[in-house]
Amino acid sequence: MIVALGLSGGLDSAMVAALLLEAGHEVIGVTMSIYDPQYPVLQASGKGCFGPAEEANIEAAKSLAKQLGIPHYIIPLQEEFSRLVLAYYRKTYLEGRTPNPCARCNSQIKFGAMISKAWELGLEFDVFATGHYVRRRWNPELGLWQLLRARDGSKDQSYFLGLLSQDQLASVLFPLGEYTKDEVRELARVRNWESLVQRSESQDFISTQDHPLLFDPRQLIPGEIVDWEGKVIGEHKGLIHYTIGQRKGLGVSGMPEPVFVTKIDAANNRLVLGTQEMLYGDSLVASQMNWLSLPASSLPSRAGAKIRQQHQPAACSIEVIDTGSIRVKFDKPQLSITPGQIVALYDEDVLLGAGVIELTH
Repeated sequence: MIVALGLSGGLDSAMVAALLLEAGHEVIGVTMSIYDPQYPVLQASGKGCFGPAEEANIEAAKSLAKQLGIPHYIIPLQEEFSRLVLAYYRKTYLEGRTPNPCARCNSQIKFGAMISKAWELGLEFDVFATGHYVRRRWNPELGLWQLLRARDGSKDQSYFLGLLSQDQLASVLFPLGEYTKDEVRELARVRNWESLVQRSESQDFISTQDHPLLFDPRQLIPGEIVDWEGKVIGEHKGLIHYTIGQRKGLGVSGMPEPVFVTKIDAANNRLVLGTQEMLYGDSLVASQMNWLSLPASSLPSRAGAKIRQQHQPAACSIEVIDTGSIRVKFDKPQLSITPGQIVALYDEDVLLGAGVIELTH
């Protein structure tokens, strides 16, 4: 079988290549190029996917492919990334919501445009593979592929893959899903890949903390900061600088207790602050639901809902509003439910589906 592997130059994708080769597969390394120098992302940090460090990462992937003895191709995706991810990122922030570019990039770019572009370039392969820590399985009763959390719960990345389609899930391999990160490191050391074990991992969307560089300066309009009673207590620098639950960098002082961002009012260009207690909500409405691991005709009434990557799925009930929207009611109030983020619904290890958080209560 010919496998196209998303090769980043890091430990995880290198280990996937080794495992696939040892299993007798033919492997082709593909690395996407998404950075456009017209965006002044000045900090060449290797911890972000989008930034000038991309050149060094591509060179690392080339070197790794040569070491492994596999062909390697660079897939140019600057236009697609700008149109499908950066435009979404800017639009969501300007609406007063917090985007999830990683989930968007996975469904639209890594498992979408990159595969399509590779075929357009004439590459031939049977399946795609990545170094994500996640599992999949075929459910013969439902006639569907299902997405499952990784065996290593601390590294599980299923939350970021909840927007994949059934077709995308059917044609991908996740060889690291049954391994822990420590086991992967040990397998690498056995192969004398200590340099890869020590290499820093890409963990962020952009390789700078100054994400306003992606926006037109004319869109960064200062406005009022108000407390929970509507009293003006300061001025914000532009709503894109803030997210629900944020405490640092608010530029207000003299408050009787710590305050946090509790609401981003884009219609009035206003930032609302409140106490930590005010950050708790017991329900949300989600739209654009993608039911990945079960048919929409048999949706559950109960599940575990995860509202960000580091959040443990919280017990909840589910009410269907229409074909694309649901209301989630938590058994216990949850902290900082954030519009624009992804809510992923689980039944034990199975990720049932995911959607975009619209409203919180």
